[in-house]
Amino acid sequence: MAITVQNFIKLANFYNQTLAVMSAICVQKGGIDMENYVGRFFVADALEYIVEYGRRLQSAGPVPDDVLRVMKIFEERFESVKDLVTPTEKPIYEMTLEEFEKLMNI
Repeated sequence: MAITVQNFIKLANFYNQTLAVMSAICVQKGGIDMENYVGRFFVADALEYIVEYGRRLQSAGPVPDDVLRVMKIFEERFESVKDLVTPTEKPIYEMTLEEFEKLMNI
């Protein structure tokens, strides 16, 4: 996927629609708090991806001011949920022997 403002806007719309669906699911499940919904981990991962996409977009060239404002909002939201993201696995060549054995269940 080429890094473009249009793709960032599509990702932002996806995130906002996902939040709306997540909210509806929480209501349908008896009004559980969104903080207790298991899908919050996916939403945090998606937000992490969008924030990183925004950073790469900024480094690729000029970005309109309105898009920069949205990026800042997403970065602030991400700061509040970054402890929910899925940890990134190290490449095997960077792992210690113990880490590799644990990963392989040896």
